[in-house]
Amino acid sequence: MEVSGGGTVDIDAPEHQSVEQIRDLQLQRLRWSVRHACENVPHYRHSFADRGVRPDDLRTLEDLAQFPFLTKQDFRVNYPFGLFAVPRARVVRIHTSSGTTGKPTVVGYTARDIDIWTTLMGRCIRAAGARTGDIVHIAYDYGLFTGGLGSHWGAERIGCTVIPVSSGRSGWQVELIEDFRPDILMATPSYALNLAETFERRGLDAKLSSLRIGIFGAEPWTEATRAALQARLGLEAFDLYGLAEVMGPGVACESAGGPEGLTLWEDHIYPEVIDPHTGQVLPEGEEGELVLTTLTKEALPVIRYRTRDLTRLLPPQRGPMRRIARVFARTDDMLVIHGVNVFPSQLEALIAHIGGLSPHYKLEVSRQGPLDDLTLHVETLEHDHEGDAARRRIAAELTRQIKTYVGVSIAVAVHRPGTLERAPGKATRLIERRAAAR
Repeated sequence: MEVSGGGTVDIDAPEHQSVEQIRDLQLQRLRWSVRHACENVPHYRHSFADRGVRPDDLRTLEDLAQFPFLTKQDFRVNYPFGLFAVPRARVVRIHTSSGTTGKPTVVGYTARDIDIWTTLMGRCIRAAGARTGDIVHIAYDYGLFTGGLGSHWGAERIGCTVIPVSSGRSGWQVELIEDFRPDILMATPSYALNLAETFERRGLDAKLSSLRIGIFGAEPWTEATRAALQARLGLEAFDLYGLAEVMGPGVACESAGGPEGLTLWEDHIYPEVIDPHTGQVLPEGEEGELVLTTLTKEALPVIRYRTRDLTRLLPPQRGPMRRIARVFARTDDMLVIHGVNVFPSQLEALIAHIGGLSPHYKLEVSRQGPLDDLTLHVETLEHDHEGDAARRRIAAELTRQIKTYVGVSIAVAVHRPGTLERAPGKATRLIERRAAAR
């Protein structure tokens, strides 16, 4: 069997190739990946047969649209190792998703899969401006979550010095940043904001620290959050996109001085954007759900995985690779409140425009009758000294803005500084009260 469609793993993206050459490479590797999946994974063999397609039907890249989607539910049905395409003995590492939306999905890697993942992570870190010898402070969780080890190996691949701190113990992390003087911080954006607060509580100005680059991922975040991170930590913040089911972090990334959007490493991953309701592939530039297919994964080939992330596919700039627009929401994050679709990112953007509020928030969903009700919990900044009257004014203004810009009336509770729980890793925004109400 030809391994992963052939070719060597190169830390340098094939920027010298033309778009046509990248498409030819994609088709070659896509044919290998689809056949590899069909021949070695019963799920794919059966789902292809149910759809009436075979690997030989893949003659062009556009033919991929004939093949069925893979969903998170398929991972759960085949839990834990049912989607593996190689003997278990060839699997050198197992990771899982964080499990924030249900039972975690299980992914496996061969040695070559790890090498490719490490390479793509190295590309991402270097694209953000990292150089050989830079010190990288990694505050992503280590262990089954892909963020810590994925970032660690990618940083080492390009010659950086890694501080493998993981998440939590924020006071100690601030001490390490002060003492070890790292150049780069890698963390979830919500945990990076926790570190900024810890600096401030200790009377330290994080903007005077050694940090110059922040590479943040593992959860959706807004331009308002980017502005807060850059203002409070004094660094340049870059978006890192990935998901455990496809690989882990490193699928796409923003570049220092680069064009808008995140460059997607198309020599290893093929993107589509679909209408989330009909499943139809959308033209480049239209907003929809991102679907990803791995081109070189051995242990767990992923064919047309529905990520639930909403974005746009953008044309190449400064090279042959296409880009994705910043993921602004997830279809499974959407709440329907009194008949109105509400995304957390909409509320986060409005919170950022209200003076005196921290970026931390929680969404409490309850049900008193046939419809869901939503309470938005926010808190004031550390220097809040104005008391209850000011918090009531802020609540009234935020309520008005949500009604104006989102189109729904919800309850807003404004709390004192430090009231809302901080997550050491990925932020958990939703407080579910509906089950108790039934």
